[in-house]
This record gives sequence, structure tokens and C-alpha cells, in this order.
Amino acid sequence: MEWIATLVQGLYIVAGVLFILSLAGLSKQDTARMGNLAGMVGMALALFATIVYSLYWSYAEPEHRLPVWLTGLLIVGALAIGVLVGTPIARKVEMTQMPELIAAFHSFVGMAAVLVGINSFLEPEGVGGAVHTVEVALGVLIGAYTFTGSVVAFLKLSARMKSAPLVLPGRNWLNLGAFVVFVGLMVWLIVLGEDSGTLGLVLVIAMALIGFALGWHMVAAIGGGDMPVVVSMLNSYSGWAAAAAGFMLGNGLLIITGSLVGSSGAILSYIMCRAMNRSFISVILGGFGSDDGAAPAASGTPVGEHREIDVSGAVDVLMGAKRVIITPGYGMAVAKAQYPVASLTQQLRARGVDVRFGVHPVAGRLPGHMNVLLAEAKVPYDIVLEMDEINDDFADTDVVLVIGANDTVNPAAEEDPGSPIAGMPVLEVWHARQVIVFKRSMATGYAGVQNPLFFRENTAMLFGDAKTQVEAIVSALPAMQEA
Repeated sequence: MEWIATLVQGLYIVAGVLFILSLAGLSKQDTARMGNLAGMVGMALALFATIVYSLYWSYAEPEHRLPVWLTGLLIVGALAIGVLVGTPIARKVEMTQMPELIAAFHSFVGMAAVLVGINSFLEPEGVGGAVHTVEVALGVLIGAYTFTGSVVAFLKLSARMKSAPLVLPGRNWLNLGAFVVFVGLMVWLIVLGEDSGTLGLVLVIAMALIGFALGWHMVAAIGGGDMPVVVSMLNSYSGWAAAAAGFMLGNGLLIITGSLVGSSGAILSYIMCRAMNRSFISVILGGFGSDDGAAPAASGTPVGEHREIDVSGAVDVLMGAKRVIITPGYGMAVAKAQYPVASLTQQLRARGVDVRFGVHPVAGRLPGHMNVLLAEAKVPYDIVLEMDEINDDFADTDVVLVIGANDTVNPAAEEDPGSPIAGMPVLEVWHARQVIVFKRSMATGYAGVQNPLFFRENTAMLFGDAKTQVEAIVSALPAMQEA
């Protein structure tokens, strides 16, 4: 029966390779579908191998394990719970809710790592000296941090908690003190060794509580404008938590998968920070070292008089345009306007208009959020460009349609050193001949900062629901062509 263990290890290796291929495929839009497929097949193989190994484990050592039938029953029960919970969520969740859903799922990974750590400590055969103790301590800390941090991110993204950063007096020292206490408890646990008994369990639980407190406090101290980075960073933490669980369980696939998720999430977070001109260390530590984490005061005071435009006026402007750039934002996701935007793009291109999309790296509340929405609406990949690829072209553009974007097109980032978003690279839409902003009202964006773009002479505001207004433009365009 040893061939079963060999088969399982082989399947783990194949699954690991498929996960790597999945990440490679997801790096480009035209290969993303194959990347997703590779990841799904890899996960199916990993799940199958884990089930087989669990049953084999019970069969090979019946005196130390649960009976095979009971192990199988528990596995079926766990799978049934996952299917019953996951299927309705997958069917009902909107794309606009995806950021908070991902944050919520990260919390499950974190709590799983905490439970695995505690169980690994309690398992007599799992005790393996100082190295194992460090694995348990770090796994419990990272898992607990990921759990509460993800819960806070979910609450902020779903507007159940204020997006403003929480600033406690001396909070950096509180965080540092908590880490020092954690290290002290870990060293204490190592010194106690295998005979730690009840005191050892108390120390492990205390380390988990420190992780829970740090996760809540440090993510609550991060402002809503940095949430795309937070979601990405929590993704990284969940990966490291899974890797720690892999070390504790002696599971190579968990180590590989966790390392892939952890490292890719950290790299993506770094890229996001560069795109927002934020310090990577400052964001993940909740603004450490900058005015004790306090964010600059945001201003929502109007800076001039805005000009309004209606649907017919917008159609007139588009009829005279040769080059159009569309810059989508989270408002497009909320309004579910990607489909009429795709129809508008198709109509304009049929008239010979050069239409392209400019997507900011942190548009929306999740990295790649806008790209997914546009791909969902069948917008051609080759006309969807990143900020760095399109920023120099705005000066030669006739019309820019800003659909639901705010902070990512705010000139204050370049012109106002005192702005909370100062230094953040933005889409320089104001250089175009005409800018039309689709917006429900003159309210500020997620960062709480007023946008001077709305008051510029070449900017017109088209108020109302983005989907309704774009559909009205799409309906009016044929009539205007016939006239």
C-alpha cells in the first residue's frame, strides 16, 4: 500500500506545477482563462490527493487514527458544508462585492492556521523541539493577524465600518510592545520544551490573542484609500499562514501553495504601493513613522463652479470626436455599467472613432477590478491600456469619458502637496480637449478628497446613474447618425 503515499506525493507535485502555471497565465489578459483552468485542475488534484491520503492514513495506522469509515464520513461532511455555503455565495455575489468577499475568505484561511497551530501543539506526535515550537508560534500569530485583519477589511469595504484610519495615542509603540511580548512568549515556550503542559497551551492561546489584537488594530489604522493594497497584503498573509500550516502538518503542497500566494501577494502589494506613491512598509504597518499614522486632513470643499451637460450634449460632443478615452472607476462597477459601456465602445468604433480605455492600477477596490469588469463585458483586450501606457496620449485626445472614477483622475495628486493623495500617480485626463464626468453627485471619492477636475473649464458633469446615462447615449447615437 506504500504506492498510495507515492501517488499522493506525485499528485502534490503536479498540483504545485499547475498552480505555478496558473499564476503565469493570470499575468496576461489573453491567457487568464487558461490560468484559471490550470488553477482549478490543480486544486481538484490537490483535494483528491488529500482525501486519498487521509483515508490511507487511517487505514495504515488504525490504532492511532480514527476508523476509515469515520474519517470518510468527516471528509464528506466537511465537503458538504463547503458546497452548501460556497455555492450560494458564488451564484449571488456581485462583482462589486468581490473585494469584501475576498477579504472575508482570507479570514477563513487565517482562522484555519490558528486551529491547525493549536492542534499541532496538542498532538503528542507533532512535538518536534524548538523548530516545531517556532512554527506553531508563527503560524498562530500570522493566522490570527490574518483573521481579524481580514474581518476589518471586509467591514471597511462593505461600508459597515468607517474607512477613515483609526489613530490611537502611541499606537506604534503599542504595536511594537505587542510584538516584543509575542517574542517573549515564544522564547518562554521554547524553554519549556515538550513538558510545557497546560502552561504551554496558555502561552499558545496568548500568542493567538496578540495576533488577533494586532490584526484588528493595524488594519483599522489603514485608511480606505489604501484598501486595494490591504486586500492584496492580506492575500499575502493568508498565503504565509497556509505555508506555516504546511510546515506544522508536514504537507509539502501547502508549503508550496502558501509560498506562491504569499510571495505573489507581497509583490502585488509592492506594485500597488508604487502606483499610489505609498511607502510599502508604512501601509502594511498602518502608517508607521508618519505623524503617528494620522492621515492628512481631507477637504471636501468645492474649489469653483462646475458645468453640467445632458445626454444630448454628450452625444453632440462624441459625434465630433475622433479619439476617445474611457477611464472607468468603482462607480462603473456599482452601476453595473460595463455592458452599456461596451456597447458604446462598439458603436463609436463602428463610426471610425479611435476608442481606448485607461485603467489606473488601483481603480476600484481590488487590484485588476476594472480589467475583470471590462473583460466580462467583452471589451477587446488590445484597447484596454494601463495608466503608464496611455497617460501621454490624453493631450491628443478629443473626449475623455470618466465613468465612476474620482481619486484616480484627481489633479490634486500632482498640484496640491498638502492633499492626502499628493504624489499618487493619476490618469491625467484634464489634458484632453473635453472631459465628461459621469457621476451621481458632487460628493468626494473614497479617499474623501475634493476633485478640482470637476471645476475645470474643459470638464462637464453628467449627473445620474452611470448605466442609465450610458444606455441613453447608446440609444441616441443612431438617431443622431440618421439626422
